[in-house]
Amino acid sequence: MDQLLLLMLLLVSSDSVRLLGGTSLCSGRLEVKSDQSNPPWSPVCEADFDQQDAKVVCRELGCGAPSVLQGALYGGEAPMWTKEFQCGGHEAALRDCRSSGSDRNTCSAGRAVSLTCSESVRLVGGDSRCAGTLEVKHQGDWRAVDCYNAFWSLNTAHIACRELNCGSAVSVERRIGSSGISVWLIRSDCVQSGYALRECAISVPSNYTLNLTCSDSVRLLGGTSLCSGRLEVKSDQSNPLWSPVCEADFDQQDAEVVCRELGCGAPSVLQGALYGGEAPMWTKEFQCGGHEAALLDCRSSGSDRNTCSAGRAVSLTCSESVRLVGGDSRCAGTLEVKHQGDWRPVVSSPSTQKTANVACRELDCGSSVSVRQIKASSDRYVWVIRSDCLGYSLRDCATPSNSNFFLNLSCSDLLFQPNISVSSSMVGVSGAQQQGFKMFRGSTFTISCSIQPQYPGGSFQLNFTSSSSAHNYNPKPAVNHSSHFLFPSVELAQQGNYSCVYRVSAFSHDFSSESRLISLSVTDPAPFIIRAVVLPLNLLLVTAGLYFYCKATRGRLLGRQEDIELDCYNLGVPAAEEKGAK
Repeated sequence: MDQLLLLMLLLVSSDSVRLLGGTSLCSGRLEVKSDQSNPPWSPVCEADFDQQDAKVVCRELGCGAPSVLQGALYGGEAPMWTKEFQCGGHEAALRDCRSSGSDRNTCSAGRAVSLTCSESVRLVGGDSRCAGTLEVKHQGDWRAVDCYNAFWSLNTAHIACRELNCGSAVSVERRIGSSGISVWLIRSDCVQSGYALRECAISVPSNYTLNLTCSDSVRLLGGTSLCSGRLEVKSDQSNPLWSPVCEADFDQQDAEVVCRELGCGAPSVLQGALYGGEAPMWTKEFQCGGHEAALLDCRSSGSDRNTCSAGRAVSLTCSESVRLVGGDSRCAGTLEVKHQGDWRPVVSSPSTQKTANVACRELDCGSSVSVRQIKASSDRYVWVIRSDCLGYSLRDCATPSNSNFFLNLSCSDLLFQPNISVSSSMVGVSGAQQQGFKMFRGSTFTISCSIQPQYPGGSFQLNFTSSSSAHNYNPKPAVNHSSHFLFPSVELAQQGNYSCVYRVSAFSHDFSSESRLISLSVTDPAPFIIRAVVLPLNLLLVTAGLYFYCKATRGRLLGRQEDIELDCYNLGVPAAEEKGAK
């Protein structure tokens, strides 16, 4: 397979033009080799390149017709090609075209041509160019496509939709076709490794073809699945560029329409600036009622709006089309998946546990606790989930079938996490406020375990671990959803880590949930008692010393003042009186 791909790459390569930085060999920044004896490549200025030139480049590279011709999309600050191409559109190679006689040096920085050629891919027989039977042109021959191992995920189909500039994949279905026709077998693993569809094509006879539906005018980019990311809308079918949508022009009803159009579940998160989006914004406000089949079916504001600040593109997460029905909570029951507009029970092949874990995660219900096959009275339409596909969402991995078995499962996140807190006879400390606390040896303290009301009954067990031992205290029933463990006289051996484990039985299954750890350290109180006695005594002695010192100093100052007044009387006042008498 690798040798075949290498051969294909050699066959379609060109020695004088290339596209760099795009998503495939048929998209990127256009560069031209300036001289066969001088290897450097030069970007081409967008002002010197038009649609006819683009047709020639796409043909030379073995790609389909040009679909997007844009400047500055993939950068390009290197010295520019200095002549204008003047192609008629029929030439086999760009270097066969006429060019301007003199050099042109008027191109501003960053205005290199970015070109996207459609891959040699098309959808035929559907209601639009973005739906129908998938066909690929390879070695000059258009053929329908079949898939390796009878399985294509939606993520692989998404690549075909992207090559067609048709948004996101909504559904993929393997249909019975004419008997023994020659088709192109496309390996899913090859496409997802970054190769174009035609680079992964092998000629085989088959009775099956693939039918795809793409979203055409909306897509979500940059998220964790086809149902999350930055919302973009195709602005004009005649100029098929994609524009982010400003969060101020988009609401919950609009989100419901987008999620439905993409074949996803209801919107769960509607947020601005989560996945970026600095491209020019869609300039009209959508005014959906929430019932429309497609976003472009909604009414919109009559005039353009240009009030959106940078980085405020809508980011949308639609819930995956997964649910558990018939159980006592949303995290338990029969597993059903919505695919191609149809809710069906699920059969897994071959790993049911892996399927169950993916389902619990998509439902935000933790991991699978139990999974079992339930037998129905008769065959039903089901979705078979292939475990070799489960790096993706469940609906990406669903193929239709009939069965009288389906999966019933329970997830771990049925329970809230318990709370753990501590109070002491000497110092009250809450474990909810800090991870560790200190306790005096011999003091009394209580560890309290509690949980939010969710199910009646249950019990709490207190677990203890230290560097040298581990111990589980006898469980206590949960009274009013809490239990208390009393320690009347703490010893050094009781310092370590504590956690509360809540256990409860619900709908014929046992579940448990553990709190965070808190740490207890035990200290001998004797040094603290000594310090508590010595420190006040020292303060008392210092205070008394200061008192007597101040009193003695004050006495000396008063005595000295009396002596001064006496001297003044004996020396100054009588002398003045005698002088006045004379």
